[in-house]
Amino acid sequence: MKILVITVSDRVSKGIYEDKSGAVIVKTLEDNLKDQIENIEKIIIPDEYDIILNAMKENKEKFDIIITTGGTGLSPRDVTPEATMEFCKKEVRGISDYLRQESIKDTMFAVLSRGYAGINNNVFVVNFPGSEKGAEYCTNLMIPLLGHIISMMRGEGH
Repeated sequence: MKILVITVSDRVSKGIYEDKSGAVIVKTLEDNLKDQIENIEKIIIPDEYDIILNAMKENKEKFDIIITTGGTGLSPRDVTPEATMEFCKKEVRGISDYLRQESIKDTMFAVLSRGYAGINNNVFVVNFPGSEKGAEYCTNLMIPLLGHIISMMRGEGH
């Protein structure tokens, strides 16, 4: 499995804050899927629609999974779901619904997440919240599903 983690944050991209959410996603994946991960990379970009979209386009042939963290809230700068929607050819609404439903058990503020999930040919994209806690929580929810998602996208069946 080849995974790209994209941290979307103006402040992190400027070095004002440390990238805690991207780091916890990478660590959690490595700790739980070390035998299944062929490559995992992390990049940091600002909350800019075109930059987010281009990061996905530029990496779609290199990775099976793209996980974004940040930019899913209600702020005017939060545009990660919109860029992801434009990139994806098919929505996987069950994933984004599942992440919200489970996250609500931990914090009522999960109802404000606008995270999206979808596919573009053979790459699966999912948006996680930008908080370290929320990113780790969502990563743990997704771990059991990632291998199956890749198999299904490749037409390998169940």
